[in-house]
Amino acid sequence: MSSSTDRLFTPHFFVMCGFTFTVFLSAFQLLPTAPFHIIDLGGSTFASGLFLGFLTYASAFSAPVTGAFADRFGQRRILIVTSLALALFSMGYAVLTGYRLMLALAIVHGIFWSGLLSASAAYMTNLLPEQRRAEGIGYWGLSSVAAIAVAPTVGFWIYRRGWFWLCVLGAALNVIMAVIAFNLQRDRPVRVRSARRAGRLLEWRVLIISGCLFLYSFGYGGITSFTAMYADANGVTPKSLYLTTLAIVILLTRPMAGRLGDQYGYRRVFIPCLVLITMGMACLAVGGSRSWMIASAVLFGTGFGTAYPVYVGYVMQNVAAERRGAAFGAILAAFDTGIGTGSTTIGWLIQRFGYASAFGIAAALSALALPYFLGVERMIDERGTGTLRGQAP
Repeated sequence: MSSSTDRLFTPHFFVMCGFTFTVFLSAFQLLPTAPFHIIDLGGSTFASGLFLGFLTYASAFSAPVTGAFADRFGQRRILIVTSLALALFSMGYAVLTGYRLMLALAIVHGIFWSGLLSASAAYMTNLLPEQRRAEGIGYWGLSSVAAIAVAPTVGFWIYRRGWFWLCVLGAALNVIMAVIAFNLQRDRPVRVRSARRAGRLLEWRVLIISGCLFLYSFGYGGITSFTAMYADANGVTPKSLYLTTLAIVILLTRPMAGRLGDQYGYRRVFIPCLVLITMGMACLAVGGSRSWMIASAVLFGTGFGTAYPVYVGYVMQNVAAERRGAAFGAILAAFDTGIGTGSTTIGWLIQRFGYASAFGIAAALSALALPYFLGVERMIDERGTGTLRGQAP
């Protein structure tokens, strides 16, 4: 299964966009409402925060392995299995009466979630023409952004009518995902012909260099969790100003920037993105006024929204089609670990030292992403383990 033409917007492309929209529509109805249900079941605020934390870390730590399984057993097959599993989890959440059981189920949920994300990203990458890969990933990513924009509102509206019905809707959407996946074009699982290849489960090279994603996604974890509170503390209205501006900037810049990466080189676009991310975080550390928050959202959104598709294009230059699930698993592991750690740590830093110091530390970490990226890239080239600059490994 691969694309042999320059055509980007094919029927298969739009089917995968529909699949991804449904995935995130289901997930982001559940994620913001689950903490409220945990509190209704007698859990503490801390326990309610653990739901997303457990799911995110389970996804991050399992992603390199589940991504490799997607390569071995077929990405389409993994999409069907994980979609049906998520439907079962949704119904499990509906009937569980103890919040501790919900938290335990969230861990298993996270493992299947990572398999779904890795398999869908690898499947989509195989559909895209190589010379338009970053542009295609950028457009595809808009389907998840669109779902996230509407899902929480829908989720809270249904939640007011009962947690059970929210879970039933989530299960129905998961079944729709399975139906879409069943009708996808079949892909070929990897045939492992030697013990040496069988033992090569993880994409270590991609996992190591993706540490730069951890360093800059750390700040994103704090932004998603605390910019509304930061705005409220500084009297900025509306409280959602930062996140709304951020979403608009990503929607406007991501497709165009992906095209630039395809035309002029992924590395050339990715490096300035890391600088913009640090500048955006630094603006939050300098001040929490309306102007500083808007400036931060514009800078951070331009860098952050562009960085992912061009980074994927950069990495996938030298990852064979049969290893793309494992590679996306490695990327997801670094990215999700950064978001989860950032959200948790920045919350503690804000409580101890205040918003400016917390965002300042996040800016300092994101500033390390560029030297880390360049250093690891050079180390990989010098050791002969496969260059990432565009030649064959």
